[in-house]
Amino acid sequence: MMQASQIRNIPFDITTISSLYPHIKSVANKAVDLEKNNAIIRLKKGLYVFSPQTSGTLLSTELIANHLYGPSYISMHTALRYYGLIPESVATTISMTTKHSKKYDTPIGYFQYICCPSNYFSIGIKSLQHKNIAFLMASPEKALCDLLIYTPNLNLRFKHEVLTYLKENLRLDMEHFYKMDVSIFEECAKICKKKSLINNVIKILKR
Repeated sequence: MMQASQIRNIPFDITTISSLYPHIKSVANKAVDLEKNNAIIRLKKGLYVFSPQTSGTLLSTELIANHLYGPSYISMHTALRYYGLIPESVATTISMTTKHSKKYDTPIGYFQYICCPSNYFSIGIKSLQHKNIAFLMASPEKALCDLLIYTPNLNLRFKHEVLTYLKENLRLDMEHFYKMDVSIFEECAKICKKKSLINNVIKILKR
């Protein structure tokens, strides 16, 4: 019989509960009981994760973000913070998706998903691994592109405005910024909705 320790911190649906407890009459009632006893955490309707006390494994916000709504990858401030490129902690886990934009308030935290076109979505995604758990996240370059393109009312028309925003608003690690792969910005600039902004980033990197 499957055990919680095998599933660890990977989100699962209600059919997994049937596999764990094959002799129960009502899977829904069992899910409610497990949740009441803090054995599992309900992320959204039909999606759960074992509590660390049950699985013996710490929860992965990144893995949960990928499973909660998809296809998606973690990006923007969340990814930049993960890479250590911005100093501030991030309260909401932000992801990009090809589906409708969505927000979730879960016991684990807040999750936000921002819609983008599929041809843009596929650029600059990395599969990262932490403690034998793999998840999808934007590369530092793509995370910055996503932030600049999809932050509402962010209109930076000139190179000096872009630099001021990166240095003073984001407090981005500029030493790392100047080492970024310009080709990812070039790919994004071909199809994104803020071409002039990303082209200014490209000009700064090619200075």
